[in-house]
Amino acid sequence: MTDCTAQTPAQTIVIPQEAFDWYDEYAHGVIDRRTFLNRLGTLTAVGISMSVLLNALTPNYALAEQVAADDAGIKASFEKFPSPKGHGEGRGYLVLPAALEGKTAAVLVVHENRGLNPYVMDVARRLAKAGFVAFAPDALYPSGGYPGNDDEGRAMQSKLDKVKIEQDFIAAAQYIKAHESCSGKLGTVGFCFGGYIVNMLAAAIPDTIDAGVPFYGTPAAAEIRKNVKCPMLIQLAGKDDRVNAAWPEYEKDLKQAKVQYTMHQYEGTQHGFHNDTTARYNEEQAKLAWERTIAFFQKHLSA
Repeated sequence: MTDCTAQTPAQTIVIPQEAFDWYDEYAHGVIDRRTFLNRLGTLTAVGISMSVLLNALTPNYALAEQVAADDAGIKASFEKFPSPKGHGEGRGYLVLPAALEGKTAAVLVVHENRGLNPYVMDVARRLAKAGFVAFAPDALYPSGGYPGNDDEGRAMQSKLDKVKIEQDFIAAAQYIKAHESCSGKLGTVGFCFGGYIVNMLAAAIPDTIDAGVPFYGTPAAAEIRKNVKCPMLIQLAGKDDRVNAAWPEYEKDLKQAKVQYTMHQYEGTQHGFHNDTTARYNEEQAKLAWERTIAFFQKHLSA
């Protein structure tokens, strides 16, 4: 059994690996909340309270602000876009570098399976601080938008038509690529479900996407992977059997399609290691993965 640590105000708590695995199963619909809580209950026998476990595993979005929403270096707004093949209309968080004159490359930012939460909005701001136009759509907009907590957001997203959600992100990519501030170069980065969307976009609209960075995302449908043309930077966690099991076949398809790709697997990390609001966060590896992401976009999205 491999354990990880989580900090509390009073002490360092060792969180068993099983807890992270069960949370991943719960977060992705493999088990329901009752089963998840029942399994966590078995760990209280080793001296970890249920409240400590839940606090470690679930996000604390008060931590999700590496770039403040009112940072003088950015300009942020919410913008709507047409999505005729999706839910009719979408909305996203648009963040521009405050000093932008003319045009620059854009990056579409795709959230996890729970809507546009504060962590993903902060990622968009980080991209703007790095000099990109960032656009982060909210898949939950047709249902009223991200509700303020992940459990409700996850339930809301599970009820939406997946095909229409995919079409909304296709429409969002086309919208931001044609935006007056975009140079015509478009990258996309996403996390978990968002990683899947990055892979899907690269295959479904290969002439629109110029570079893709999926963080711990599953591949697109096998029949369209041959369409991928853009460079890909694949970011995988070390302890993520569910997602990593798909990598050998996906790599084979990328090679067959002659795609320029690099894969990094970050030893010892959990699924979600880039998310700085939970105990899954690995500061050192997340920083390295993000530095690689920015460098990758700078290389492949330059005019």
